[in-house]
Amino acid sequence: MSLFSTLNTGVSGLKVADLAMATVSHNISNANSAHYTRQRTVISASTALSTVPGSIGQGAQVDTIARIHDEFVYKRLKHSSNMFSNTTYMEKRLQEVAQYFPDLQGVGLQEDITNYYNAWNDLASNPDEGAQKINLIQRADTLATNLKDTRNQIRSLQNSINDELKTNIDELNRIGEQIAKLNSEIGRVESADISRANDLRDQRDKMELTLSELVEFSVFKGVMVTENVIDPALTDQGKDYHLNIAGFSFVDGANFHPIVIDNSKNESSYYSIYHEQQDGRRVEMTDKLMGGKIGAMLDLRGRNVNDGNSSYPKDGILQGYIDDLDTFAKTLIVQTNNIYATSAQESMTSSSMHGLRPDSTLVDYDSSLQQGSFDVIVYDANGNEVARKNININMLTKMDDGTSDGIVGQINRNSDDNGDNDSTNDVDDYFFATFLYDNKSNDGQLSLTPKLPNEGYSVAIEDKGTNFSGVVGMSRFFDGYDGNTIGVNTSLKQDPASLQGFSAPISGNNTMANDMVQMQYNKLSFYRANGSVSSESIEGYYRFITANVATDTESVGQKNGTNQALFNTVYSEFQSISGVNIDEELVDLMKFQTAYSANAKVITTIDQMLDALLGIKR
Repeated sequence: MSLFSTLNTGVSGLKVADLAMATVSHNISNANSAHYTRQRTVISASTALSTVPGSIGQGAQVDTIARIHDEFVYKRLKHSSNMFSNTTYMEKRLQEVAQYFPDLQGVGLQEDITNYYNAWNDLASNPDEGAQKINLIQRADTLATNLKDTRNQIRSLQNSINDELKTNIDELNRIGEQIAKLNSEIGRVESADISRANDLRDQRDKMELTLSELVEFSVFKGVMVTENVIDPALTDQGKDYHLNIAGFSFVDGANFHPIVIDNSKNESSYYSIYHEQQDGRRVEMTDKLMGGKIGAMLDLRGRNVNDGNSSYPKDGILQGYIDDLDTFAKTLIVQTNNIYATSAQESMTSSSMHGLRPDSTLVDYDSSLQQGSFDVIVYDANGNEVARKNININMLTKMDDGTSDGIVGQINRNSDDNGDNDSTNDVDDYFFATFLYDNKSNDGQLSLTPKLPNEGYSVAIEDKGTNFSGVVGMSRFFDGYDGNTIGVNTSLKQDPASLQGFSAPISGNNTMANDMVQMQYNKLSFYRANGSVSSESIEGYYRFITANVATDTESVGQKNGTNQALFNTVYSEFQSISGVNIDEELVDLMKFQTAYSANAKVITTIDQMLDALLGIKR
């Protein structure tokens, strides 16, 4: 053992202390970096020199620079981040929807409904008063307009989420591509077993955490490695890397498989999401993406988008609200028009019914059309009932199949409706029915036309549970068929004086108007888009809708509060392991500074000894 060997021992200590201080400096510099994992210099004794009388140490060496990372805690952090991001986005959007229903402030559709039926009550009290008719038309128009606006505000939000979905899928692909590039760099740096790409792994963890905020995924990084000798919290994974989304490969090592988003299959421009295989074949994964911001978007917007038509999703929270508002509007339209059809008219012409062919089965055409019967009633000029015919609807009834069993056939059938053995004073003697169908537009229209147009006869329809007159719109107070198309009949808006409150055409008769007032208290059947039927009053069903919005918003808010608390707890645990503690780093800095000074002193001492040795020789 020579002085030169001892000098090398001091130099090794000097180099170790220098490298350790560089690591501490790196930690301190990144103390405020949210995704930085603190690093530690792992030092050990160099291989000793075996001599007699024993082994002589040859200084220190740096084995590696390890990052203090616990993969188990990090996995929990990604999961909590995923849930927190999901409920945060959903809560924000549902709170926006709740603002469209300001009924607690004394305004909104609830108030419009009350004002509308109050106007009918005023008309019932003065059925011939022109001012009451104008007021009713205005109240009805306000209700229809606000209902349409509320519904369309939700649709606009749904559309904006659909547009936002593409932006986030593009971001998802950008992150996936970056992870693949990082995997390539990590593989290059760690090709030598002793090398650790600590900062690159931090960048990849940052990308994974950002990805977890977008969607739920699984990742495999090889065999788990635990290095308790270095740090009890050190658990990292190997060099393999496989990241899957919804069971489909997204990143495989340095290879990236982008997710495809496309809206060409649907005229509504709503996007579907696909995994594209190597042969170009696409597998839809819209219904499989869960969690995170993208999962919340799909849960709100809806996942099941039909092919080849302009329909919107069949599922989704927002679509459910829209469907319920459409159900509310359609029931209001149908039931109002059912009653309005009991007011006698000189003639009747239905709405234009798209897709209703002459040989179409009625109960299959619209879920609101039910089996049962309705009466066609004829009044003379003095308001006396002169004829009544009962028309039946069963599972096979069609509009006009050329037989006496269809609606047109039953109305036009020569029958003794009055039972007086006189075949000249029945419904078919005063009015005849026609159904005109346009093959090009696929629209059909039913008409009841007077045979004696100048003799003052009028016709009315009294429904007995089929909803026929309301569905086909034989005599309309409201036009439209859902929340987007509802509106007061244009002819009534243009000429409010034509509004009628009677059933039989007698001055002062207010039977129909009274039935309208009573309608608000009746239990009606609301045929929902999911196939269920709710029995509620008009006001009760609207409260059902607003209660759903309020309940969903409150429930998501509570979940979000829980998820935020969970995220904060896991993040604190993660930081306690991987975060930089300035106090600890300063202690280490002083420790290595002292070591550096001590090793420098050793070198200085050896240098003095060598000078003395050389002086003896001189």
